[in-house]
Amino acid sequence: MSRLNLILALIAAALFALSALAGTAPLPVGETLAALIGQGDKAARVIVWEIRLPRAAAAFCVGAALGLAGAALQGLLQNPLAEPGVLGVSAFSALGAVIAIFFGFAAVSSLAVPLAAVLGAGAATVILAVSALRGAGSVTLLLIGIGLSSFAGALMSLALNLAPNPFSLADLINWMMGSVANRSWADILMAAPVWLIGAALVLMAGPGLRALSLGEETARSLGADPKRLRLLVIGGTSLLTGASVATAGTIGFVGIVAPHVIRPFVRHDPQRLLAASALLAGIILMAADLVVRVLPFDQELKLGVAAALVGGPVFIWIAARLGRPAA
Repeated sequence: MSRLNLILALIAAALFALSALAGTAPLPVGETLAALIGQGDKAARVIVWEIRLPRAAAAFCVGAALGLAGAALQGLLQNPLAEPGVLGVSAFSALGAVIAIFFGFAAVSSLAVPLAAVLGAGAATVILAVSALRGAGSVTLLLIGIGLSSFAGALMSLALNLAPNPFSLADLINWMMGSVANRSWADILMAAPVWLIGAALVLMAGPGLRALSLGEETARSLGADPKRLRLLVIGGTSLLTGASVATAGTIGFVGIVAPHVIRPFVRHDPQRLLAASALLAGIILMAADLVVRVLPFDQELKLGVAAALVGGPVFIWIAARLGRPAA
């Protein structure tokens, strides 16, 4: 592990421990520390191990998955503004979950929404993979992704417009805002295999992304296969994004911001960018969730809203810097 990754891992571990202390329930530091090692009051152990720590773990895993996906897409598309939503996978994953809620499947089984989200991501992945196999370049894939996002967004708006009752509408809106509140270890374990497979595919593409940064022709001369590289990145980011949306709903911008911050520290190496971006994105989302837990609002601010409030201006700043002519 590089020094940068080690520092980020230590920060993540410290934030994870701090997450045990943050919450609306008044819990003294001594009781919290005792609960962390399995001692003390039973109620304190439940709060720490069944509410606070699973929530922190979910925030970190979702952030890490989106950060890894964003770094991979930026390397593939050679565009520092690319992120998991750019290929339409996030939108289709969200659409799958919205369909499950709209038609009442969520009331039948707690697995309905996560499974529908993964299936939605899979549908978008199939479209993109077929396009990549037929020789579609990065620009074409980007345009297809924009079309998929627009279509999924229109269908979700239709679902909101036709919601059968106020309760269904509230469920749809709350889920689409993005949150890791009330997530359990079972939710994380269900998503973990999908995250691991997606991460493995993306990390396998790392050497190819490094070669691609020198140009497609140079990458071919170095033994990289652009078609295989596209399939690895598209498949990996689809799985990472689908599992993240299934776990936390729609959360944007972290996949853009984290790679942009990390890039100068890894000398713009797309391969070294992957793991560090995942760690930083996990830290960002875990820190954001800590903040929304303790804000003095009557109703807790949704994590996706907080991420957009911070990430939106940062995205505009990044875009403005990229568009500025060189001196």
